[in-house]
Amino acid sequence: MAIERKFVAQNLKEFRIKEFVSSQLSRVGLSSIKLQRTPLGDKIIVRASRPGLVVGRAGSNIQKLTEALKNEFNLENPQIEIEEVTTIGLDANIIAEMIVNSLERFGSQRFKGVGHRAMGDVMNAGALGVEILISGKIPSQRARTWRFYQGYLKKCGDVAISGVDIAYKTAVLKSGAVGVKVSIMPPTTKLPDQILLQEPDEPTVEEVTDKKVEKEMEEVAEAAPDVKEEAKEDKPKPAKKAAKKAPKKAVKKAPKEEKKEAAKEPAKPE
Repeated sequence: MAIERKFVAQNLKEFRIKEFVSSQLSRVGLSSIKLQRTPLGDKIIVRASRPGLVVGRAGSNIQKLTEALKNEFNLENPQIEIEEVTTIGLDANIIAEMIVNSLERFGSQRFKGVGHRAMGDVMNAGALGVEILISGKIPSQRARTWRFYQGYLKKCGDVAISGVDIAYKTAVLKSGAVGVKVSIMPPTTKLPDQILLQEPDEPTVEEVTDKKVEKEMEEVAEAAPDVKEEAKEDKPKPAKKAAKKAPKKAVKKAPKEEKKEAAKEPAKPE
């Protein structure tokens, strides 16, 4: 149980650090915050579309943020690393933040234009599909949900969890809080029912003339006698005659050889 409590405490601490950093960095196009533990200290990676606002003049914002992290969470040597997001239209967090900023700036009367413009930016970036939900007291005092959607978007299955980027933001207006949900399916998502058809290769057609046919026939005729000679050389010799002659020779030669051996041997004394 002690190990489980340790992991739970670590995850809670990471969640609080992420919430604190996101509250300190407002309207900078914040995409995500990651924590990594290194031998030198805790490393915080901040991905944003406006890295200049995160750094501040001569790094003033970074210094304030590092001191706040030391005092708030007792971090020894927090290191903040900033990464720039190039494709803004494919990041759900940045799009949701843009919608919230527009609603807080222009009010709830222009929410349709804000939703359509954000949807167009996402589709122009190359997304497969997008869905934007704006719920709250818009534009009247009665709460309702407005839906802006375009393209193809998965709603269930493993692809809807791993292949769809979802973000939630809240806009504070005079009429009350307005919730914004953005779901984007990027072009890198691989669908299980996606089939790629390959075009067949075009067949090559050659013209066959009488000269080509004559040349081929001549080559075949020239190669034919060589093949016959090789076949004759490779034919095995008949082995039946040799097998029949072998026992006869052995029978005829055997008595002569015995007489010669008997003549050579000296006579034994009786």
